This record gives sequence, structure tokens and C-alpha cells, in this order.
Amino acid sequence: MKKFFFMFLFLICFMATSVFAKSKPIVLGCPLSTGFLYGWDAERGIKLAVDEINKNGGVTVNGEKRPFKVEVMETRDLEAGVPISEALLAVEKLILEKKSDFIVGGPVRSEAAIAAMDLLSKYKKVSIVTTGVLSPGYNKRIAKNYDKYKYCFRISSEIIRIGKDIIKVFDIFKKEHGFNKVYIMVQDVAHARKAGKFVGKLLKKSGWKVVGEQVYPTGSSDFSMGLLKAKRKKADILFIWMDMPETAILLKQWQKMRIKALPMGFMSAAEQPGFWKATKGKCAYTIVDVVNGGNAPSNLTPWTMKFVKSYKKKWGLEPEGYGTSSSYMAVYALKEAIEKANSINSDKVVKALENLDMMGVYGRIRFDKSHMVIASDNPEKGATGCIFQWQNGKRVVFFPKAGATGKIEFPKWIK
Repeated sequence: MKKFFFMFLFLICFMATSVFAKSKPIVLGCPLSTGFLYGWDAERGIKLAVDEINKNGGVTVNGEKRPFKVEVMETRDLEAGVPISEALLAVEKLILEKKSDFIVGGPVRSEAAIAAMDLLSKYKKVSIVTTGVLSPGYNKRIAKNYDKYKYCFRISSEIIRIGKDIIKVFDIFKKEHGFNKVYIMVQDVAHARKAGKFVGKLLKKSGWKVVGEQVYPTGSSDFSMGLLKAKRKKADILFIWMDMPETAILLKQWQKMRIKALPMGFMSAAEQPGFWKATKGKCAYTIVDVVNGGNAPSNLTPWTMKFVKSYKKKWGLEPEGYGTSSSYMAVYALKEAIEKANSINSDKVVKALENLDMMGVYGRIRFDKSHMVIASDNPEKGATGCIFQWQNGKRVVFFPKAGATGKIEFPKWIK
């Protein structure tokens, strides 16, 4: 009888698996610049969520369990000199050739993502932007022309919100440590130059003195002149906005020269868990904004460390930076919306996403009228940011306070 029972159980499981395998998959088209961090971490976040959802039975639509299927297509939109048309071609191929039911992830570059909105409108495809696209113009376009662009959503942050989070940390330095001078160093690319100007204006309004600004061409390997200027100007904070790997050289020079300005900013290379080893610890005390909670280990929500552990188990390292947790959550948000709509019909899913209210890796996930994820420093109220400091080989989250794993530390040469 025992043997018969196990055979019967095996047969039931086999039949259930066979039925699931025969169900038509729901195709997620992912246009991403996979040669860059904000492309490959998004792909990994999406695939992890899909694996988990499929393992647990998939998505229920009209009483049928359907699996997600991921189709990734290279957009190259983060590569210098590559025209926007390549990203648009990738999006259209995902829709027409790969028969994507939904678009998740990118395009990553703001100009490409905004241009793709017309394609999404044309084909009535629901899209959730999860990485890059720092321009607030994306959601402004939705607000101004809802009927045309209602299929577009953003589950991550943009430059204004990122800037405001950064200012909150600057306020901590000013209030608790008496700092008030900042030197700005940015990469010579449009988004970095604009970010430097924008943050500089916010800092001046907050009572900070911007004592200088240096712009570096992509690929620069010597930052000593800018560091010396920051030293002469007696800057307290060295604000950096760069997405090139050479930031490792900048930080090594900063530490070797014992510059008293603490480095802080948006640095893609410094976001990654392997950066400590790559710099041989020379990145110690660097403060990095990774935009969304969960992109570094923290205690933000019950789901945060569950995500971190799952990501490490599948990919062999902790979440890698901006675009990771948001891409993961986009798939779960879409699953929730599809099941509430009980359909993959775009208009029905749009309404379900507009009424979405769920807890996730980086807080409560809801969208405002412009289809922008609602932000808050309190994970019970909205999606939170994440800013950490490199300490003893670990990324220690200190902002927001909810879920923080430590406090800001200073090197011996900074009082």
C-alpha cells in the first residue's frame, strides 16, 4: 500500500507538471543593454523572479496555471555612439517576432525608453521600466497624455527622487558633523553633468557651499588634480556621479592622498559586491547610492533578505546594484496584476496595476496617477531608497533608517 501511495503521488505530480508544461507561456520581453551593470543585473533579477514563480505553479489566468517565459534582446543603448533606433528595433522585434505579452526592464537609456513609448502605445503592450531611465520626463509624458501612454509604468526611481535622497544624507552630515562644503566630480556624459548641476542647486538651497566642480571624460585614469583642488578648498564631501569603472582609480588616489573630503555619490562600479576585492579595500568609507532597497543586504522588509539570499544562491553573489531588486519586483507586480485582472489583456492589466498595493523587497509597491512607483522613507508607506557605505569588506546600509544595518564611519584622517 505504501509503495502504491508513492507511485500514485508521483503520477499526480507528473500529470500536474505535464499540464503546466503544455500551458501557453506568458512571454516577458526584456530589452536590455546586457553588456553593462544596469542591464545584466536587471536580467538576473527578472530571471530569478520568473524561476521562483514558475517553480510555485506559475500565474493563474482563468483557472489555468501558466508559466512566465523570458525573452531578452540586446539594445546596446548604454554604449557610446549607438543610435536610439537600435533599441527601438529590439523592442519591436520582441513584440512582433518573440510575441511578447509584456515588456519588462528597459530600454535603459532615457532617450531610448521615452522614444519606445510610442511603440508600446502602437501595439498596446504594458511595460514596466525597472532600470536606468533617470529622466523624470518619462512619467510626465504619461501624465500629460494618459490615453496614449497608459501602458507605461515605472517601478524604480528617477533623478529628482535620487537627488532628494542624497540631500537627506547631506543634511545628516551638516546637522550631526557640521559639514557644509562640497566638491563635485562628474563624468562627461549628459546624465552625469545634469545630475551634478541638479544636486549642486539642491545643495545650495540647503545651505551648502559648492567649492568647485570637475568634469572628467569617460575613461579618465587620473583624478589627482580634482582631488588636490578639493583639498585646497577644504571640502567636507566629495560628491561623485560616474558610471565608469575608473572610479576605482579615483578612490585609490583619494585614499593614497588622504583627502579629508568623504567620497559619496552614484558610482556603478562601487555598487557591486566585488568592488572591495577589486580595489583591495581602497574603497573603504565610500558612500554609494544604489537607489532601491534590497540592492544591498538590509532588514528593510521581511522579503528583503529572502531576496538577497535567493539571488546569491542562484547567481553566486549578492544583488549587484541599481536595477536588481526593482527588476525582480516588476515580475511579481505583473503576476499580481494579471491574476487580479484574470487576464493578460493589456487594458485590464493596466487597471489592475493602477490599483496594485503589495509589499515587496523595498517596501510597499503602488503607482501614482503618472504610473510612477510611490516613494517613501517608510517601507510601510512606499518604495524606499538605499544608500550604503563600504566598511570592512561589506556594504553597510545606513539610509533610510528603516532596515539600516549600521552607521556612517570615518577614516582616521577625517575628524
